[in-house]
Amino acid sequence: ENRLITKRLQKGDVFVFPEGLIHFQQNVGNGYALAIAALSSQNPGTITIANSVFGSNPDIAGDVLAKAFQVGIKVVQQIQSNF
Repeated sequence: ENRLITKRLQKGDVFVFPEGLIHFQQNVGNGYALAIAALSSQNPGTITIANSVFGSNPDIAGDVLAKAFQVGIKVVQQIQSNF
């Protein structure tokens, strides 16, 4: 389905990513953020990352992808237009 699921967390909140779900985190606050991660499987299955990242619905914000992949926003928009 390539759905984008978003959640704004507060101090002390917990968020569980379903197994095999492509995910990312962004600190939208003004201070430092601390995350603790634990994995439940060493084999999450096959995931087509390009479809999940650039073809998500709704789109992942272009500025987030540009920063994550260290490219210009026009490059991100060009890639997203292929999905």
